[in-house]
Amino acid sequence: MIYKTLLFDLDSTVWDFHSAENYALTKLLENQGVSEIEKYIEVYIPMNRAMWRSLEKNEITREELVGTRFAKLFDHFGLEKDGHELASEYEAILSTQGQTIDGAEEMLHTLSDAGYELYAATNGITTIQKGRLEHSPVTKYFKKVFISEELKVAKPSPLFFERVAKDIPDFDKDTAVMIGDSLTADIQGGINAGIDTIWMNLARKENRTAVKPTVEVRSYAELLEFLV
Repeated sequence: MIYKTLLFDLDSTVWDFHSAENYALTKLLENQGVSEIEKYIEVYIPMNRAMWRSLEKNEITREELVGTRFAKLFDHFGLEKDGHELASEYEAILSTQGQTIDGAEEMLHTLSDAGYELYAATNGITTIQKGRLEHSPVTKYFKKVFISEELKVAKPSPLFFERVAKDIPDFDKDTAVMIGDSLTADIQGGINAGIDTIWMNLARKENRTAVKPTVEVRSYAELLEFLV
């Protein structure tokens, strides 16, 4: 066994974030009386991702992201809305969505049975992630879940991993690996922290960045083949 401690990202690595996000956005927009929901979602998705990337780079704060993203969305369509009220409503809906990617639960079960220590390390809003954990079938496999808002720092900052390491008994970065779908947050974060990385490239994207994972896998079967 090369590794002992597996640090798992959650969204789009274990959880089906696309489905969860689409459901929450649709419900929110329906509640606001929006008829052209798809047009709103098409604007929101890239805008929200760009804001999260800015957060990862410490260019904006969590409060700015949460408080302005929906106000900006409606402003794009010429409407004025209270961003904080919309954020609260969206968070309440999204926090009920803990659905997993097909095969994720079986994968975690296999790794747990193989003797690995599994932890979750997620960039996210505490109320949302904790709510989703309560509605997720995979929570039981993680010894602890680390959420960026609680740690007051996000991946890819090495400080995120320092705070994670302090809360894991006998943590050794030489026997730990970060597993996630994001090259900029998970993989770059692991590199910054001096630990190995596994890029969970379920979307089979081409890596056009300078970020190089230790290993790339494109399915849970490939991950299990490497680890088990």
